[in-house]
Amino acid sequence: MNRYVELFRIPNVWVLVLACFPARVAYGMVSLSIFFKVEQSTGSISSAGLALGLNAASGALTAGIRGSIMDKYGQKWPLRIMVPTYAALTIALNLADTKVAMLTLAFVMGLSAPPINLSVRPLWKIVVPEKDLRTAYAIDSSIMNFAFVVGPVIATSLALSRFSSSPLYICAALMLLGGISLGMTKVSRNWIPETKGADYQPLWKHKPLQLLMIEGCFIGFGWGLFDVAVPAFTTIEKVPHMTAWIFGAM
Repeated sequence: MNRYVELFRIPNVWVLVLACFPARVAYGMVSLSIFFKVEQSTGSISSAGLALGLNAASGALTAGIRGSIMDKYGQKWPLRIMVPTYAALTIALNLADTKVAMLTLAFVMGLSAPPINLSVRPLWKIVVPEKDLRTAYAIDSSIMNFAFVVGPVIATSLALSRFSSSPLYICAALMLLGGISLGMTKVSRNWIPETKGADYQPLWKHKPLQLLMIEGCFIGFGWGLFDVAVPAFTTIEKVPHMTAWIFGAM
């Protein structure tokens, strides 16, 4: 416990935690926000599930590319481009009124998703002493998980209220707030990607990581089923308000 207290006495720890938290809440909200937007606009649960699946698939397929952009150019300019783009696409999706437009925008949103978590992790190496790095990662994971519990509750509560059109707007606002705040921090602006050695090989060429990627695909497929099946089931059973609490419990 003393180690946790000591870490939070470092000013930059608070800066990182508070800067990225809104964007993490936005990521916790976005899946259910997309689902309820499409389902309420089209009256089709299958279309809502497809939109959610397209968003998740495009985000997963390009995560490595977006991470490599950070590794090559740093965080300053990539965040300043990806964050406003993602927010604009989120607003555009909320304004869309046709099935094709909503499915297309959901897919493109995933392509432009800012790698907030990938951006924060290397910054801890600068902010805290090496001996406290594991503790810092534990704090970061706890805060990220807390955001992913809060996000679905906010999204579901808003989607089923008289402000049913607001969840995606809130996502866009939180992403702008968190992404821009992170990009403007001194530690993020001054971060320099690690230099790769002459014998460097892409991670996907390593046999152990290839196996991990295959395993990750199966795990991701399972979670993807949960992400669609839970809101679909609660909607069919006419208890959509239970969606957030089920995800929170999980």
